[in-house]
Amino acid sequence: MKGMRKPLRSPATCLLGAHFSIAGGVHNALLEAAAYGCNALQIFTKNTNSWKERIFSTAEIERFDAERRKSGVESIAAHTSYLINLASPDRQKHAMSCHALTQELIRSSQLKIPYAVLHPGAHMGRGTPAGIRQVAESVEAVFAENPDITTRLLFETTAGQGSSIGHTFEQLATIMENVRQRDRIGICLDTCHIFAAGYDIRDEAAYHRTVAQFDTVIGLDRLFMIHLNDSRKGLAGSVDRHEHIGDGAIGIRAFSLFMNDPRFAAIPKIIETPKNKKDKNADRINLDRLKALLNASGL
Repeated sequence: MKGMRKPLRSPATCLLGAHFSIAGGVHNALLEAAAYGCNALQIFTKNTNSWKERIFSTAEIERFDAERRKSGVESIAAHTSYLINLASPDRQKHAMSCHALTQELIRSSQLKIPYAVLHPGAHMGRGTPAGIRQVAESVEAVFAENPDITTRLLFETTAGQGSSIGHTFEQLATIMENVRQRDRIGICLDTCHIFAAGYDIRDEAAYHRTVAQFDTVIGLDRLFMIHLNDSRKGLAGSVDRHEHIGDGAIGIRAFSLFMNDPRFAAIPKIIETPKNKKDKNADRINLDRLKALLNASGL
């Protein structure tokens, strides 16, 4: 691929990337990541808007492994299908969701992907406690039936739209407390989502309060990935709308704080920002903006 760059190495432990497409083959995401100078990336391993599952051939798995070794990419995450709802009160949709999650974790394990990110689900009117209980029980069942899965499941913080679960740190902590195999789960923190849910990170004082709250309720040792996204909507708006870094309601200061926080130096940071910006390559713009923040402003 044209425009190949060496993976980002400043600072040495910074893991930064984007969500890249697997069009033309799952290995192509690695080629694209390398072209952007990324040492981390996130992918969908299948069509995220379809229940149809994808099965990788031995050749596809071997090609992915070979390209990963050449690319310099150090951290990879899969994002599960948006159709999955482990909290669904509909028996058929719940069964389909459990099957889809199982297949995602199997595919990710085959590709030796360390993390799979999951939106916990929506209770659809049954109430948060019932939804949380069903999510935890569903994950427990998937793990029990598939002991060979090696990919760690990460529950993503949500924005609080509708009946979604996971928009408070307490809800996520409760889910995790009810999954016995704690070494197989963790958290992915999305900056847009927590901001939409009411956690302020716009200035240094607010940022430290929110991080401290996360540490108290969940624990920073349970944080394995960060999605860096600005927000088109304001604080506590409960609306999940991603914006380019520094162009939204969160503002650039928060991203400087995340990029320079030594506690997060080794945690992969992934952008899920819009792909285009005035007909320009937005991934390049957003990644370069984040790289420019490194060491530009300390904590």
